[in-house]
Parts: sequence; structure tokens; C-alpha cells
Amino acid sequence: MEFLLTIQRTKAPLASAPHLERQLSNRHIQLIAIGGAIGTGLFMGSGKTISAAGPSVIFVYMIIGFMLFFVMRAMGELLLSNLSYKSFSDFAADLLGPWAGFFTGWTYWFCWVITGIADVIAIAGYSKELWPALPLWIPGLATVGILLVLNLTTVKAFGETEFWFALIKIVAIAALIIVGLFMIFGGFRSEAGTASFTNLWSHGGFFPHEFMGFVAGFQIAVFAFVGIELVGTTAAEAKDPEKNLPKAINSIPVRVLLFYVGALIILMSVIPWTQFAAGHSPFIAMFSLAGLGAAATVVNLVVLTSAMSSANSGIYSTSRMVYGLAHEGDAPGFFAKLSGRKVPRNALFLSCVLLLSGVVLMYAGQDVGKAFEMVTTVSAVCFIFVWSVILASYLAFRRRRPEMHKSSTFKMPGGIPMVFAVFAFFAFVLWALTTQVDTLLALLVTPIWFIVLAVVWSFLRRRPGHLLRYKKFQDDIKGERTAAVAVIPQA
Repeated sequence: MEFLLTIQRTKAPLASAPHLERQLSNRHIQLIAIGGAIGTGLFMGSGKTISAAGPSVIFVYMIIGFMLFFVMRAMGELLLSNLSYKSFSDFAADLLGPWAGFFTGWTYWFCWVITGIADVIAIAGYSKELWPALPLWIPGLATVGILLVLNLTTVKAFGETEFWFALIKIVAIAALIIVGLFMIFGGFRSEAGTASFTNLWSHGGFFPHEFMGFVAGFQIAVFAFVGIELVGTTAAEAKDPEKNLPKAINSIPVRVLLFYVGALIILMSVIPWTQFAAGHSPFIAMFSLAGLGAAATVVNLVVLTSAMSSANSGIYSTSRMVYGLAHEGDAPGFFAKLSGRKVPRNALFLSCVLLLSGVVLMYAGQDVGKAFEMVTTVSAVCFIFVWSVILASYLAFRRRRPEMHKSSTFKMPGGIPMVFAVFAFFAFVLWALTTQVDTLLALLVTPIWFIVLAVVWSFLRRRPGHLLRYKKFQDDIKGERTAAVAVIPQA
């Protein structure tokens, strides 16, 4: 008689420790995932991408979305293998070692802080267009204050806020596509020319700037996908994660085709790609050049909402990451405390204070577009590191726990060969960043962050307190993994 070893996962962390509550429902998770995939990079950054790559930007977004789908599937398989993982920094620490949890957690925190700074810059810039007399510091301060209050209540309040933010973005893009189709099939004329699908290839072809122009499109386009992994930080607060996380991850290809590829095809069909410029939203440009000034103002408000949504996601994700790092001994224990509403209040305050530096950067810099490009490039490089650690953790998982991979109901398609294909793609993106002066500068500055982390880690890893807290973290993870082991006879 043979025996089948079945590992059953309990659905709650140990009751003895303070823990986050699972208040995010399916609709919250789905809209958070969509909102994470439609960020400021699409609304504001795609102007530069279109001007650099021309119509070939369509293929740029398709390729990036295709590759990142496999990163998300790897993340999903790992998170669902052990429901005590609060985020990907947890499984990185468990599978690769404590250094990986430390570097991944703090780098992800850093990513979202500078992404949030980029959002504050974008909010100030768009507010200036709507209300020219408004001082730059007012919209930045107001945004951070409002989002802090919303996040301090409950995680459900964050979920509701992000639900409506994401819904506004979805409606805006759907409206753009519908209106654009009417313009195209109705032969709409404007000072930019006649709306037609022929605009995609009649202004120099799909690759007007040849191969290097196509390469340049990857630089800012990668930032548009920042936040696609946000659903992974909701794992500890999601209701029924084994059902809701796979649904959110599997919808990524449809989201990319509709919200990125579909929207960009319509934009470049209504207005030739030569009319778009870096630092200006192509969504606003479409309505403005078509003579629909009122609609352009509405889109400006939508873009403003999108930036607020991204900042909201940044505040949420950074606070949860610091909270998790504190539990592992990688951050001061002060940040591991929860409020009476089960919210990491101290970590939230830290994130919000740092986001306000975006206002300072606005006054220090000469141009909104230049400041935005600099921080988004640094953020993109750091996110590539985080995505790479997720894939490296998957390789370790396959090597060290083959039985858990075999029993997984949410396996990553393509397996190990696909991991190395994505690694090769990331190497290509890093090379692409070296081909332009502004992105090369940001790329050369980014290693300073990892040097700082290495110095801090060299001291932190020797502290007895850190070793004890990390050992407790390992015991909790191991206890969850081996809980309720049942031996079931099988004929």
C-alpha cells in the first residue's frame, strides 16, 4: 500500500502574535490588481514612450506585459504555498536566506517611496494646469494628508478607496476607446489630420526610429507596469486568497491588451504619433487636438485621480512592507505595532513623511518632466531587482521543495526555462537604459542604494536580537508549512 503525504495549510497566522486582518474582498483584490497595472506611467509617461518608439510602442507594452505575467505567476505559486507569507519579502527570506528578505523588503519600500514621490510630482504638475495660481506645495500636502487619514482607519477603507480610484481609470480608458472608435469610423477631422488606423503606419511605418527607437521605448514603459505586483502585498489581508489571488493574476494579459495596447492603438490612430511629446499626457493631447477642450479637462482630472491612486497604493504597500520587515527583525520593532484597527500606524506615518519630499524636489528641479523621468528610471531599476528576486525564490522553491510544487494548484506556466527567459529580458531592459543619457545617469546612481543596504546589513546580521527575531520568523513559517500533516492511504 502506498501513502500520499498531503500538506494542509491553515488559513490564519498564529493567534499569539498581533496580525493583520483579512478584510479585502474579491472586488477589492480585483480592482487593486487592475489599478496597479494602470498607473501614472501610462497616463503621463506614455507620451515620451510614443515619441521615442512611434507605433512600435504597441509591441513594447505587449512584450513587457507578457514577461511580467510569468513573474506574477511565480509570485502567486509561492504565496499560495504557505499562507503565513505576508508578502514576497517573506518567501525570499525563507527560500533564499535572511539577506534576501532584507534587501527585497527595503528595496521594494524604496521603490514605492520614490514612485510615490513621482506621483506627488505628477499631482502637483496636473494641479498647476487646472489651477495655474495654486502653489505647488498645496496639492502635494493635501494628497498625502487625505490618503493618510483614509489608510489610518481600516484596510477595508484602503480597499474601498482604491476600488473607486481604479474604477475611474477603467471608465476613463473605456470611454477613450469608445470615443476614439467613433472618431476613426466617422472620419473625424482635426488640425492633426483625419482619424484613421492608417496613422499607425503612414508616418514612417511601425518602426520609424528603427531598432534603437524601439529599444528606447522600453525605458519609460517599464515604469508603467510598476505596481503590477501590488496584489502580492495584499496576501495577508485578502479574504480567501487561494481563490482571489489566482483570479487577479490570471486577468493580467486581458488588462494589458485592453488598457495598454487597446488605448495606445486608439490614441495613435486618432492623432499621428508625431504629435505626442514627452512630459505631456497623450490622453489629454488626444482630446485637446481634436478640439474637445472640456473633455480634455475631464481627462486631466482623471489623470490626477490616477496619480492619487498610485500614491495611495504606495502608502499602503510601503507601510505593510516595513511592518513585515519589523517582524523579521530587519526594521525597528517600533514599526511592528498595530493600531486598535489592525493598521500599522507608525509605518504609515514614516511613508507619508517621506512622500512629502516630492514637493521639495518640485521646487529644487527646473522641470516636472525631468524630475519625473529621473525618479521613474531609478524606480524601474529597483523594481527589476525585486521582480528578479521573486524569480530567484521560485528557482529555490523548485529545488528545495519539489513536493510542494508538485501539489500546487497554481503552477507557473513554462517553469524553470521561462524564468531564465525573463531574466534575459531584464538584462535587455537594463542595457536599454544605458542607451540614453538621462536614463544612464539614473542607472549609475541606483547602485548607491544597494551599497547602503549592504553596509547596514553587515552590522544588522551580527546583532543577537536580529538573529532571535529571524529565528522566530523561521519557526512561524515552518510551523505553518508543516501544520496539520495528514497521511492518507491510497490504493
